[in-house]
Amino acid sequence: MMRINLLPHREEKRRAQQMQFIVLSALSLLFGAMIVGLVHVAIGAQISYQERRNAYLQQETAVLDKQIAEIRKLREQTQSLLARKTVVENLQSTRADVVHLLDQMLRILPEGVHLKTLRQNGLKISVVGYAQSNARVSTLMRSIEDSSWMSSPTLVEIHATNVGGARLNEFSLNFDLTRQDDSAAPVAGKTGKKG
Repeated sequence: MMRINLLPHREEKRRAQQMQFIVLSALSLLFGAMIVGLVHVAIGAQISYQERRNAYLQQETAVLDKQIAEIRKLREQTQSLLARKTVVENLQSTRADVVHLLDQMLRILPEGVHLKTLRQNGLKISVVGYAQSNARVSTLMRSIEDSSWMSSPTLVEIHATNVGGARLNEFSLNFDLTRQDDSAAPVAGKTGKKG
């Protein structure tokens, strides 16, 4: 005998397939949400890590900026001190020049010659004075030329004038001061004493 199944087996299959589809869809949705959540957490952790690195770099940059400012300040102070040192060294090296100049002027000044002014501008010396004759001015110029501390005498002008009732020649003379090195200075002083 033949059996006929009157139960709606196709509908049950369809329901079972729909249920399976809903379960699989829910699992897929849940799995997708988990993946999105994990990706979101991973990206958030990377962003947080990068923000911490940026903050650290900004702090270190601020520290380096302060150090650079201090270095610039120290360099400016160093340049200022070097400039002062140079000025002091120049003064130290030229402080004896005036002494030598006056000493040499006293040694070479001939009788009958009197100085009115003596001016120094760097290594250039200007002298204004009175002489009893033109020959005494010539003697002074020769003595300047022969001196180891002075050179290049140049007569600017000479003219007759009356000073205190006496007829004298007023002259203006320029010459250069010659720098001596330290080893030659004592020798020049000794030769100047002999002459």
